[in-house]
Amino acid sequence: MPFRDAKTHFLDILESIEHIEMFLEGISLDSYRGDVKTKSAVERQMQIITEAAYRLGDEAETLCPGPDWKGLCGMGNILRHAYHRVDDKIVWDTVQVELPSLKAAVQKTLSGPRFQQSEFDENEDDR
Repeated sequence: MPFRDAKTHFLDILESIEHIEMFLEGISLDSYRGDVKTKSAVERQMQIITEAAYRLGDEAETLCPGPDWKGLCGMGNILRHAYHRVDDKIVWDTVQVELPSLKAAVQKTLSGPRFQQSEFDENEDDR
């Protein structure tokens, strides 16, 4: 069972992508490599994205087809457990190449009918 509902995990992913976009605005790969604060911030947001993907589990591909959910989970394992092997170029490429399409797919999913109900409507069954 997911830790939180799918919508919340998708919103967490979007928020983290937006933070990464803000952190990297106007920055080159060389600047990124030399800026430990920015690298740490980006890697932390990637950890949040990958953890949200992990918590969505098999539901991720069903609800939001397209992104490489297994690949994201694999990157999360490296960020969390093999941090000494984190390659700045791989993180950079992931952010530049994969995150724009992930963002678009998640936005599309959240704008779909399943996630358009208000929280009040979702909780009516709990009464």
